[in-house]
Amino acid sequence: MTEEPDFLDELIAERTARNPDFPKLLEAAERRQALLKGLASVREKRRQSQTAIAAEMKTSQSSVARLESPAGDARLSTIDRYAEALGFRVQWHLLPLKGSEAEPPLVIHGVE
Repeated sequence: MTEEPDFLDELIAERTARNPDFPKLLEAAERRQALLKGLASVREKRRQSQTAIAAEMKTSQSSVARLESPAGDARLSTIDRYAEALGFRVQWHLLPLKGSEAEPPLVIHGVE
């Protein structure tokens, strides 16, 4: 027996009908959210407050709270500053899309 689509399924189908790239945009947002959730988890495990991290980032506690919220959509520069405040450096790995596997993965190390 198949399940009937729920509201989220219907919303995704509707948005995809209007914009065929919507699933790709959704996947990108999910990746950013997973990264931010992982960084928030590190902060919590270290028992660092949002206020302390905000001071490192030279921003407000409410900005860090928004960054850590599921609705947050951060700029790359903000993610870099957040990671740095936690003692990390963001390193980008560019992976070939399906169908272009002939291209090798590319790792961006940045400037040391």
